[in-house]
Parts: sequence; C-alpha cells; structure tokens
Amino acid sequence: MVDHIIRLVTEGIIHIIGQTGYAGIFGLMAAESALIPIPSEVTMTFAGYLASIGRFNLYAVAFVGAFANLAGSILAYALGYWGEEHVVRSWIRKYGKWILVSEHDFDKSDKWFKKHGEKIVFFSRVLPIVRTFISLPAGIAQMNFWRFSIFTFLGSLIWSSALVYVGFILGENWHSLEIYYRKFEYVIVALLVIGIIAYIYKHLKKR
Repeated sequence: MVDHIIRLVTEGIIHIIGQTGYAGIFGLMAAESALIPIPSEVTMTFAGYLASIGRFNLYAVAFVGAFANLAGSILAYALGYWGEEHVVRSWIRKYGKWILVSEHDFDKSDKWFKKHGEKIVFFSRVLPIVRTFISLPAGIAQMNFWRFSIFTFLGSLIWSSALVYVGFILGENWHSLEIYYRKFEYVIVALLVIGIIAYIYKHLKKR
C-alpha cells in the first residue's frame, strides 16, 4: 500500500511537470515550502532529467525552483508573523495532521532558529525537515523581511541547483535516487495514514 501511494505521488509529480512545464515546477516547489509534503527531490531531479534531453533550460529550472521556494516560504513566514506563536500552535494542532505538520517539527525549527539566529534561514535550506519549517519561527521572531527573502532565496538556489544538476547528470537514470528519498517518503506516508486513522477514531469516539 505504501509503495503504491509513493508511486502515485511520484507519477503525479511527473505528470504535472510533463503537462505544465515551468509552471508545474513552480507550483510544486512553492507548495513544498508552504508546508505541503511534496518531495522536492522528485520534482527537481526529474526536471533536471528533462533539461538533459532539451525540454528545459538547466539554469532556468534551478531559478524557478528557488523562486518557488521563496514564494512558498513567504506564505509560511506570513503565518508566523501575523499569527504569532500561540496562533501558529493552535493552527498546527487543528490542521497540521492533514499536511503532516507536527508541533515537534515546529519546536525543532524554533529551537534551531533561537540557537543559531537568522543565518539558519540560509543554511537550513539544504537540511531535511527544518528547511520547510524554519519560515514559521522566522516570522514569529519578525525577522527582517528582506533579509529573510535573500537568505531563503540563496539557500534555496543552492538546494535546487544541486538537485537539478544531479538529475541532469543521471539523465534517464534520475529515478535511481529513489532508494534515498524513498525512506523519507515512507515516513511521510506513514504519518499521513496514522493521522487519518487518529482523526477518524477521535470523531467516532466522541459520537
């Protein structure tokens, strides 16, 4: 079942990019940075493969991915900035299970931000999990918007460029990376299933 779901997610990403081109890449990468669990490892390596056969421009794909990450991160930043911590926590408790956002992930990102300061916004873009959630504590701390945007874009450009380049080099064998990102996707799917079951059980128990 898990393999089937992961395959559907991967095929969905491939289909979207194949049908919509750069717009699809932008939408998928923006959603990822807006706390939607869409693996950028699939999106960007596949786009890199398409660049290797002339469908896309290698540099354009990297920049589209970085700008998309920035756009999605701004939405998460705004949630933290305008919502403040107690509102963000309340939102995560209520809706987080549907997009696989947990208080643990938020606390981890918040701890990193408080420990390392604003520079972690840049460095976290190449780290799993933290890269997606770091925008929330940055917004709550009301980090300067322009510094946040610059750090996010530069860090995202490095991440996007690395994935696109790997996909470009591997060519039609880009999917060989599946063995590495599959482990992370297993966790995503498992958490999603657990969240749905817990939600159903909670409501049935109330009734």
